[in-house]
Amino acid sequence: MQSALTALGGGILIGLAATIFLLLNGRIAGISNIVGGLWTPRQGDISWRLCFILGLLAGGLTLAIFHPDAFGEIPSHPFGVLSLAGFLVGFGARTANGCTSGHGVCGLSRRSVRSLAATGTFILTGIATVYLVNHVLV
Repeated sequence: MQSALTALGGGILIGLAATIFLLLNGRIAGISNIVGGLWTPRQGDISWRLCFILGLLAGGLTLAIFHPDAFGEIPSHPFGVLSLAGFLVGFGARTANGCTSGHGVCGLSRRSVRSLAATGTFILTGIATVYLVNHVLV
C-alpha cells in the first residue's frame, strides 16, 4: 500500500509541476524541447531553460544523497550500447516533436491525439527494445 501511495504522490507532484509551469510560463514541460532549445537559443530564452534543467539535476542529486538505493544497480551493458540507446531516444524524441514528459504528461492531459499516438509508440518501442536486448541479443 505504501508504494502505491508514493507512486500516487509522485504522479500528483509531476502533474502539479507541469500544470504550474504551463500556467505561469505558458510553456509545455517537455524536457527534450527544453534541452533542444539550448542548441538553437533565442534572446531571453536560455536562462529559464538552464534553471529548469538545473532544477531537474538538483532533484536527482538530492535523491542520490538522501536515498541512494532509489537508483538501483549500475547498468551492466557496455558504454557504447548505452550511448547508442541515448542517441536513439534523443532521435526518437526529436522525430516525435517531443518526449515522454511533453507528450505523456502534458499532451495526454490536454487530450492531444498526437500525444496519444506518440506515447503509445514510446511504450511499444520500449517494450520491444527491452525484450530484444534481454532475450534475443543475449
